[in-house]
Amino acid sequence: MSQPTEQTFPRPHHRWQLRGRVLELGARTEIMGVLNLTPDSFSDGGRFVEPERAVEHGLRMLRHGASILDLGAESTRPGSHAGDPEHATVSAAEEQDRLLPVLGMLRRARPEAVLSVDTYKAATARAALEAGADVINDVSGLHWDSEMASVCVAAGCGVVLMHTRGRPEEWRQQSQLSAEAVVRMVTEGLEESLRRAREAGIADEAVVLDPGYGFGKRMEENFALLRGQRSLLALERPLLAGLSRKSFLRHALARRAGREVGSRTAVEQASLAGLTGAILCGASILRVHSVAAASAAAAVADMLLDAGETQV
Repeated sequence: MSQPTEQTFPRPHHRWQLRGRVLELGARTEIMGVLNLTPDSFSDGGRFVEPERAVEHGLRMLRHGASILDLGAESTRPGSHAGDPEHATVSAAEEQDRLLPVLGMLRRARPEAVLSVDTYKAATARAALEAGADVINDVSGLHWDSEMASVCVAAGCGVVLMHTRGRPEEWRQQSQLSAEAVVRMVTEGLEESLRRAREAGIADEAVVLDPGYGFGKRMEENFALLRGQRSLLALERPLLAGLSRKSFLRHALARRAGREVGSRTAVEQASLAGLTGAILCGASILRVHSVAAASAAAAVADMLLDAGETQV
């Protein structure tokens, strides 16, 4: 009988350049707390539209273990018109009205915190960077606004480049992809975003890549992508994974149970399982809603990684 082989999960170490600071990635999983400032987000829309309440929640996430906050003021849920200038439901001005007061208050309250802004609009990115943001998290991977790259170059900020297949209003009609095809599509898409970034003058050290779970990937395609996520490390940039409360997790639970799963607790537990898998498949940053629980799960996954690295 053949002997089982030991399997370890090495994770590369990188330095993420964020304007005047550097964040060391790889030794431990960094937690990015989601702060939705929208009335219509799929997860917690409307809960934090009041600036004072949003700031309170942001500070709570930092206390619970987040090292990064990701502020978003426009929903990119399936069916929305994000990225479509002709039909966009949120203008740059409205997005900034929601975003900038909260960003300013958080920057004053916690000068040392890493603040990221989730936007694909160059005008909003410019305003956010002027207000003290460290990172621009572009869900379009520099595809939806031709001025975004130059704004990031001028600020010298950190950049998250996410893969998106099409636009939100197209996602429900997209054809199903095989496991091999979805991993290949994401790899090629992120390669193209990296090429755009480099040609614009964005340093590789400023870039983190996000496979974009749920963004134009249909249900089971996301599990194929997670299984193949480690192959994205060949792009030689750190990976961010955002699986928290994604609809494909609820769908998977419903299929297993043979009925719709309405329990928020079950979805949160499924999120933690997915996030742990993402760490073991090479993610350095988790984008999450429930920071305390994700921090605990990440601590255990990091110990498993450490045990593999120190095994003789």
